[in-house]
Amino acid sequence: MPISHVFDTYAKTSKGKIIHFDVVINEQDQQKALNYAKEWLKSIGEENTTVTSENCYFCHSIEATTELSQQINDQGYAIYKLEGCPK
Repeated sequence: MPISHVFDTYAKTSKGKIIHFDVVINEQDQQKALNYAKEWLKSIGEENTTVTSENCYFCHSIEATTELSQQINDQGYAIYKLEGCPK
């Protein structure tokens, strides 16, 4: 299995809510992870959420699960929801 890279990400909504999630990609590229984080936040209706390189940072590398690998193949990235994320 290919190795994927996990970027631990915290975003703050305009209402002050914290959304915590991991961006999982096949490259160790912080700027791509940040762009994907913003793309995903926009897709869930949180386009006015603040996320910066200080709160989207490389955490570790993994062998991605089948589900995460499929998401990466389909859209270039996967999101692993942690705290405050929509279901």
